Amino acid sequence: MAAITTLGFDADDTLWHNERVFRLTEDRFASLLAGYSESSHLREHLLAAERRNVLHYGFGVKGFTLSMIETAIEVTERQVPVDVIAEILEAGRDMLQHPVEPLPRVEDTLKALKGIYRLVLITKGDLFDQERKITASGLDVYFDGIEIVSDKNAETYRTLFSRHGSGPTEAMMVGNSLKSDILPALDAGAYGVHVPYEITWGLEEADEPQGKDRFHRVDHIGKVPQLLARLS
Repeated sequence: MAAITTLGFDADDTLWHNERVFRLTEDRFASLLAGYSESSHLREHLLAAERRNVLHYGFGVKGFTLSMIETAIEVTERQVPVDVIAEILEAGRDMLQHPVEPLPRVEDTLKALKGIYRLVLITKGDLFDQERKITASGLDVYFDGIEIVSDKNAETYRTLFSRHGSGPTEAMMVGNSLKSDILPALDAGAYGVHVPYEITWGLEEADEPQGKDRFHRVDHIGKVPQLLARLS
């Protein structure tokens, strides 16, 4: 097999906490609409709205906020109070200002790998919010390239690993999402290393690939250097 020269890293829930912020906001949203809908029913409607709207608004806080407003209109049969809409908008703004908390072992891992491999940050979502989180994390200094994309698929990884390295066959993608980070990277010909996070967004759920010798799973990101040593 070709030597690995380039490492791609997902950002949200791979380098720092993200989904827990969405879950806390969902709880806040459920509290606001408690008089109109049971929590489980509301969350089902919200996920359905997100599934519809991601094609129009993309991934991230802004699309999530619009989906909450749409859901509130639906479950109240267009009777949602203006004050509730205002609080949903406030919740969205709070998310866009939430502190960025890097996950354990992330910085030590990036320090250990920098200079040995080309490190590329590959994240999807709202441009402004992703730029804010990257800067606030302080981790941008470890990367040779940063790419914010609208979605992740096999062509995304072929293009980016060719742009920042010698192509996908000599690259490895590290991330928490099987659907976005691992499966399309494997389809592109790269290695895929799944680092599970404590929460998985409903639209990112997928099964582990079977029979893929380039697929690996580690308990935490700190084990990536050990994996690379075994593969070299």
